Amino acid sequence: MAGTEIISTEPATGAILWRREIGDVDAEVALARASWAAWAAQSLAFRIEALRRFGNVVRARADAFTDLIARETGKPLWEARTEVESVIAKVDISVSAYAERTAQRRIDAPMGSRMAVRHKPHGVLAVLGPYNFPAHLPNGHIVPALLAGNAVIFKPSEKTPAVGVFLVECFHAAGVPEGCIRVLIGGPAEGKALAEHPDIDGLLFTGSARTGLLLNRAFANRPEKILALEMGGNNPIIVWESPDLHSTAALIVQSAFTTAGQRCTAARRLIVDDRVYDQVIEQVNKLTGKLIVGEPHATPAPFMGCVIDNESADQLTESFLELMMRGGRPIRHPERLVEGRPFLTPGLIDTTELKDRPDIELFGPILQVIRAKTFDEAIAEANNTRYGLSASLISQNPALYDRFWANARAGIVNWNKPTNGASSSAPFGGIGWSGNHRPSAYYAADYCAYPVVSNEADQARASIGVGLRDG
Repeated sequence: MAGTEIISTEPATGAILWRREIGDVDAEVALARASWAAWAAQSLAFRIEALRRFGNVVRARADAFTDLIARETGKPLWEARTEVESVIAKVDISVSAYAERTAQRRIDAPMGSRMAVRHKPHGVLAVLGPYNFPAHLPNGHIVPALLAGNAVIFKPSEKTPAVGVFLVECFHAAGVPEGCIRVLIGGPAEGKALAEHPDIDGLLFTGSARTGLLLNRAFANRPEKILALEMGGNNPIIVWESPDLHSTAALIVQSAFTTAGQRCTAARRLIVDDRVYDQVIEQVNKLTGKLIVGEPHATPAPFMGCVIDNESADQLTESFLELMMRGGRPIRHPERLVEGRPFLTPGLIDTTELKDRPDIELFGPILQVIRAKTFDEAIAEANNTRYGLSASLISQNPALYDRFWANARAGIVNWNKPTNGASSSAPFGGIGWSGNHRPSAYYAADYCAYPVVSNEADQARASIGVGLRDG
């Protein structure tokens, strides 16, 4: 960001990718406010058709979209392609979710009357998007919101604005009215102004816990506005009674280092049975050392790219050093591969002996390792966090998984699967500092419309039989 302009650069190269003037918050809200009622008045079938056209537009522009995501985020081309595929798939998933979660219902009632349950849109909803999945994650709010009949003002991350603009242009090209889906270019100041604007009816947020907590406080005295918070996690992955060390290591590496660790569901803490610690860590360290870290279009394709910018890379390396100073034992140091660019190799550090282990989300490729002597101790350590997004157990013992599922404090609890890679066909959300009980993905329909219950009869028939004077 520079003055009145947002400038986006490619993290892998430092080249300027895109630039545009900062938008006008009041103007964008006013346009959405003036446009949403006509969109809400259209039939559901009309809105479904428009959004299916959007999916087709994205499909036709998939190569350009993929390349843009890869360049602006620094993630590998193969991963950017999966993000575009998720954007397309979101339409049909949202249509199914809307039909299931917000379907119209008729309920029989006595004396010839009937009960009806229908849903109405909130009005104008703001969407604040993150940089790690700059198309897929905000789209997970936008499509259900538009489907329900809302207008949307989308402020993309100032680190990935070009992807946000591309996404909104696809909606417009599909015939979604321009006033009903707006893109607001800006930084934190514009995001704050949008969140506090009196003419929005709600805010759908994906991002850090720090920002989510600020939004929660800001909305505390505004109960008339919907607030859906999708925040981060300090996610645990436990290894217990898992003799297949190769598969175990692969699941750990996928959980911790996919997307350069820049996923809210990434594993941050590996909790290992003390009896097999050496064998497990040897395999994880060996596999980690084989990972290719490179620019998006490199051949062979890299497993992971860079983190989003040099500031993030600096903070991550400083956090690793801080853990060491507190008593952490380094297993593999993160290294900066290219001078002046945010390529960071994965780091592994044993923090078992830390007395006051920081309960923070290190949003990058750093994995803390913790020994546990009993399974109960492992579960207690897994729950030793204010967050509660994702947790995974790697084990061949079903009874251990039953105990883990029952006791793990998380909205996503997996068995012999990575902590990340959640499906859009299921609810997605966490507890504690990971969300405010507004799960997204398949359950996004729940916060994009509100139920209206009607007691109805074709004729007015009523009498009062008790408590009246004679005459």
